[in-house]
Amino acid sequence: MSHNDSHNEHHEHGYYTGDIHNQFVPEHVDPKGKAIIWRTFWILLIVTIFEVGIAFTSIPKQVLLYIFIALTIVKAYFIVYFFMHLKAEWKSFQYTIILPFILIVYLIFIALIEGNYLTKVMTGN
Repeated sequence: MSHNDSHNEHHEHGYYTGDIHNQFVPEHVDPKGKAIIWRTFWILLIVTIFEVGIAFTSIPKQVLLYIFIALTIVKAYFIVYFFMHLKAEWKSFQYTIILPFILIVYLIFIALIEGNYLTKVMTGN
């Protein structure tokens, strides 16, 4: 059995370098990759359609604001986790991205609350 046949038996995806070493270079192909991408696409589409749909309802603006922020965070999670391949990274790297993101979301939340409070104080409501 030749070197080439041994790799074909395992059905590995990859290619041979074609140089004097003729090394097999495996490609990291996830057979579920397309299904994951399509599932993520449909989830993002449904969330976006839901956002557009509730924009035309009689829900108070302040409540809509918090709903939109939450749904935007959900969409950002799916984009970063699946399309930007964060799920394949080390846990420590995930935490270095997720922790500052959570802190930024917290700061935005606090800024919105304080801004709303200051508006009420300034207008005398």
